[in-house]
Amino acid sequence: MPTWQEQPPLPATWQRCDNRILPLWWERLCAQAGEQSAALYAAGLFTEDRRRPIAQWFNPAFNAALLVAPETSPEWPVQRFGIFYAPPDTGVVRIHSAPHEWNPRQPRKSPTEKEAFLAAIVEAERFLQVEMDFV
Repeated sequence: MPTWQEQPPLPATWQRCDNRILPLWWERLCAQAGEQSAALYAAGLFTEDRRRPIAQWFNPAFNAALLVAPETSPEWPVQRFGIFYAPPDTGVVRIHSAPHEWNPRQPRKSPTEKEAFLAAIVEAERFLQVEMDFV
């Protein structure tokens, strides 16, 4: 792979923690949009810790986080992974990126769920690299 495509390691302050969705997401979203709106946001992603797979990074020094998770309702014909950012200390922002979609009705057709998830992770890690230049 050419040098320009190699991704530098993530800044040490960002820790990967995929076991459960951080309470920070729900708290921030409620503060930003209210509890009722927060419950509906991203097909209920933050009200129930049930949708997998997820990838999540946390930066305790800045009280910031980044999340890759399914953002579409399970019954939709095309599923999509979203990238969500909780900037230092306040708010939640959806990162606009390339669509990381797959069709569950055609599980072997590319992009598969795994391919879409891995592509979203690569994009999220790129975001962290750039974001650290500004904080």
